[in-house]
Amino acid sequence: MNITENSFLDLNTSLSTATVAELVLAVQNGDQDAFGELFERYRGGIVALAMRRVRNADEAEELAQDVFIQAMQKIDQLRVPEAFGGWLRRIVHRMAINRMTRNRTAIACDPETLEATCFAVGTPDSFAEDREQAAVVRDSIDRLGDLDQQTLKAFYLHSKSLIEMSDEFDAPVGTIKRRLHVARKRLQKQMEDGVLQAV
Repeated sequence: MNITENSFLDLNTSLSTATVAELVLAVQNGDQDAFGELFERYRGGIVALAMRRVRNADEAEELAQDVFIQAMQKIDQLRVPEAFGGWLRRIVHRMAINRMTRNRTAIACDPETLEATCFAVGTPDSFAEDREQAAVVRDSIDRLGDLDQQTLKAFYLHSKSLIEMSDEFDAPVGTIKRRLHVARKRLQKQMEDGVLQAV
């Protein structure tokens, strides 16, 4: 049976009744409509998750859009189609950390321009909280060992896949997964310790 790219799902099912795995396979075979269906199914949950991470509605919408763009570009790397939802949530988490740790540079401008371009982007309090949280994350990462720092930065800040990291660190993917798991735990502990010291 010959399956063309555009008719991947037409043989068995329609987009609305396809399973997530079927949609992912269709996207990997070039069906952009299938990605549109995945977007519709997951958009609400991803925006909600992004909102929990960045605590700003406009930024959450922007983050969600970036997540879906990243997912579209890297979906061929997804080896287990059924894991699409978890894979998408990991992208949200990684990109949210990237946003929080990215240095924000101030742009000097007159008050009218500032008012016109800064509509509905958050309150001064939320900016202060974001800066504090980003500082805590950066400080906590800096207190980790070299290997933990390199692992976290490669995955979260440079958006490298496990396979790319495996090549870069000359280690099996399983070892990279274990390093990430351990580094996350150590980062979490460092952040908790930093919060306790600040109280």
